[in-house]
Parts: sequence; C-alpha cells; structure tokens
Amino acid sequence: MFLEAIAALAAAIWLYLVLARGGFWLCSERHEGGPIIAPLAPARAWPAVTVVIPARNEADGIAETVASLLRQDYAGPLKVVLVDDDSSDGTADIARRTAASLNATERLAIIDGTPLPRGWTGKLWAVKQGVEAAQSSRDASEYILLSDADIVYAPEVLTGLTARAVTNRLVLTSLMVKLRCESFAERALIPAFIFFFQMLYPFPWVNKPRSATAAAAGGCMLVRSDALKAAGGIDAIRNALIDDCSLAKLLKAEGPIWLGLTERVHSTRPYPDFEDIRRMVSRSAYAQLRYSPLMLAGTVVGMALTYLAPPLLTLFASGPARWLGLLAWGLMALSFVPTLRLYGRSLLWGPALPAIALCYMLFTLDSALQFARGKGGLWKGRVQALEP
Repeated sequence: MFLEAIAALAAAIWLYLVLARGGFWLCSERHEGGPIIAPLAPARAWPAVTVVIPARNEADGIAETVASLLRQDYAGPLKVVLVDDDSSDGTADIARRTAASLNATERLAIIDGTPLPRGWTGKLWAVKQGVEAAQSSRDASEYILLSDADIVYAPEVLTGLTARAVTNRLVLTSLMVKLRCESFAERALIPAFIFFFQMLYPFPWVNKPRSATAAAAGGCMLVRSDALKAAGGIDAIRNALIDDCSLAKLLKAEGPIWLGLTERVHSTRPYPDFEDIRRMVSRSAYAQLRYSPLMLAGTVVGMALTYLAPPLLTLFASGPARWLGLLAWGLMALSFVPTLRLYGRSLLWGPALPAIALCYMLFTLDSALQFARGKGGLWKGRVQALEP
C-alpha cells in the first residue's frame, strides 16, 4: 500500500504539471524573426534605446556581443553603454576596437566601474551605474536593454522587442536566450535547465497581467525607463542573486511584463564540463530557496518524489505501483520533448530526465553547502550571497 500511495502521488504530480501548470512544457511563448508583431505606425517615432552591459573579464565574448548590438537594424536612436567592472583581461579595449571597426565609436560609451559597495552584488552595482548614465543624459532613452556580456543578437531583434513593448505597453520585455549546447555536459544538462525554469515560472502565467507569477531572463531584458524609476530603480534589488526574477517581480507591480523563448538570441558562454554547470547552478540555487534549510529539505523530498520515484517504481515495484510509476515516467519524458526539440537534442534524452534531475538536486545541495562555508554566490572571484 505504501508503494501504491507513493506511485499515485507521483502520477498525480505529473498529471498536474502536464495539464494544469500553464502548459509550461509546450514552449509556446516564442519571439522569433520575421513579422511577429506589426511595426509601429509611421506617426509613432521609434523610441530611443540604450543598451547597458555589465562586464567583468569578458574578453572572450564581448566583441561578438558589442558588434551584434551595433549592427541592429533599428530605426530609432541606439547607443551602447558598457560598464567595465574592474576587468583585468582588456574587455574594455576589445569593445572599443570592435566599435571602431564598425565606424560606430560614437555609439559606444565605456564607464569604468567604481568599487563595489557593501550590500550590492557586483553585477547589479555595474548595472546601476549603466542605468544612471542612460537616465541622466540630456537625451535620456525611453527604454533600456539590459544585456549580459555573452549575448549575441540577430539584427532584427531590437526592432521586434521594442515593437512588442510599445504596442503592448509592457514595462519589461525579456527573452530566454538560447544557451550554448555543444559539449556533452551542455547537451545533457542545459535543455533541462530551461525546462525546469519554465516549470518554476510558467511563461503563460508570467505574461498574464493578473497573475502573481513574475520572471525574466537576465541575459536580455528591455525595460521601460520610467517604470524602473517608479519601482525604485536597481537599488531596490541591490543584493539579489536572482536579479532577473527579482526585477520582474518589482516591475510587474508597475505594469504588464512578457517573457518568451527565442532562437534569434544566443549565449556564447561555454560550459564545457559538468563542473562548470555545477558552479553556475550552485551560485543561486540556495538563494532561490531563501537560504532556508526547511525549504531545502522540502525541495529534495519533492524532487525525489517527482523525478526519482517514477523510474524506481517502474523498474522495481509490481502491480498498480509499477503502472502508476510508468505513467508518471512517461508523462515526464513526454513533457520534455518540446524543450529537446528547441535545442535539437535526441528525444531519447526524455527518459533520462530523472538522472538529469538528480544532478540538479545535487547541485542544489552543493549550493547550500557553499553558503554554509561562506562561499555562497561565488562568481568571478566574489562571494555575494547575503541572507535577507
């Protein structure tokens, strides 16, 4: 009876996830190339946009990022502000040379970041300085595109994003960029990262103004400048490790937001080994649980029931428990298919989701361990996790 109860609960969880959690797994919220949204009417001038890029030792990818932004087919005023956050690898010089090679030096401004004050994460302190520059100039921009330094944009992306934002009066328009998926570790774990994010924050719920669910993807966020000011600016989230979702929650109180998947914007940041992905996940996983041991324990139990119980029951139980476990495992694999297709991965990865989830469970436990050791939120040499 005990195994049957566990199996029934696991099957019920997956029936809920597939049928009643906003259809998150369908990957239906998309922003792609082409005429997705009607261009602004001629009478409505395209608004000025400033791109803010916080950059700390990003020499490997900054040239591609800056070049893709300066090559945008955007009809309105566009400038790029790069905040050099104490880089030691020549990031700023590479950005300057890139702009010069495109005859666009006047559209790139580079700010030397000031020392990090107590109570701020490094990225958000750099973002604040860039946002202040965008908002304080005499020709302050109506919109600010917050971009990571490893993001490459197709030429039409900013036009599409801005048209969507203006037409729908959005205060935040964000794209979940397509992450690099080349190494074996990336092929094994990156599609599941996107799948889990969508499960945690179903995009259809995020995009409903009356829904309390708020999320964004930090690599690409187009923000309406006046809404950001009204919400208290970057200062309001200054110590957030999960800064994108914190910003989304802040701005959804000011107006509608939108989050979607895309194949027109890519991250070039490599994660060649499992250890690299572990560090990426461990940086913020425990912060997602509000640094709570109780929430951590609940998460581990919940993940074990949701992902590990179905295959174990299928393989080792008998009778109804086995069939309910097989149902849950089948629903799990089926729900993973759209994300696998998005990343061009074999559908055989679907049944492997329990093993992949186990990796993420271990990464989450590692995140708590790193926090206990005083190394929480470690990123590029900075320990940034602060208990709220």
